[in-house]
Amino acid sequence: MNEAKRQLIENSFRNSEMLKFYRAELLEVEKGYISIKIPKLSFATRKAGMFNGAIISSLVDVSSGFAAVSNYEEDAYVVTVELKVNFLQPALGDYLVSKSYIVRGGSKVSVIRTEIYTQSENTDELHHVATSLVTMMKVR
Repeated sequence: MNEAKRQLIENSFRNSEMLKFYRAELLEVEKGYISIKIPKLSFATRKAGMFNGAIISSLVDVSSGFAAVSNYEEDAYVVTVELKVNFLQPALGDYLVSKSYIVRGGSKVSVIRTEIYTQSENTDELHHVATSLVTMMKVR
C-alpha cells in the first residue's frame, strides 16, 4: 500500500462521526488488512457488562469496509452486500478489537473475514468472541 492510500484511509477513519462516537482507534492498516479497537462505553454494553451484539456487528461492518477499500489501488467507496456474524462467547472485556482480512478481493465484489476479540486493561491477551464473513461491493 502506498503512503497516499494509507493517508486516505486514515483521514476517512478520523472523519467518521460514528467512529468518533465509538472513540475508535485505528491499530493497523495494510493492503487487505485493517485492525480497529474501541473501548467499552456505557451505551455499548448490556446489563451483565458484556458488549452489545449491535456494537460488535457495527464494528464488523466498518472494519470490513475499510479492509475492502484498502485492497483497491485507487480511492474506492464500498457498500455492504451481506454480513453474517457468529457470536462465539460473551464479549466481556474493556475493549473490542477487530481484525479484518480480505479473503477474495475482486474488481467489484470483495469477501472479508473479520474476527472480533475482547481485551482487558493492562494486557495484550485477546479473547475471540465473534467471527464473521462479509461481502462488500465497490460502487465508486
